[in-house]
Amino acid sequence: MASVNKAILVGHVGKEPEFRETKSGDTVASFSLATNSGYGENKTTDWHRVVFFGKTADVIKQYVNKGSQIYVEGKIANRSYDDKEGIKRYVTEITGYTMQMLGGAGGEKHTADARSDVDVVEKGEDIPF
Repeated sequence: MASVNKAILVGHVGKEPEFRETKSGDTVASFSLATNSGYGENKTTDWHRVVFFGKTADVIKQYVNKGSQIYVEGKIANRSYDDKEGIKRYVTEITGYTMQMLGGAGGEKHTADARSDVDVVEKGEDIPF
């Protein structure tokens, strides 16, 4: 039987994205993304850790800032690591493969898709929903 692991989020970037490079020189972008649900007194905010690699991370480096509203498609990933004190830490994050900027200056939208061999940045496209 087939299985599905897909996350779709639309939210605002919580703080400036952080960048690093892999040993092979690819860019890695990570940031927190806030999504809201409910109204009035019942409004809640959920925070998601999002990570992009390669060309999409390069696009994020150029265009995404704290407060940017973006659309993200990716998969839910769990991993662990040992911190500086040697304590094992567990992380759940969204490993993104598609990102689209929403509500940019002048209403322009920028899209990047990590599933493509070509760096894709399109202007003026709407999300298909």
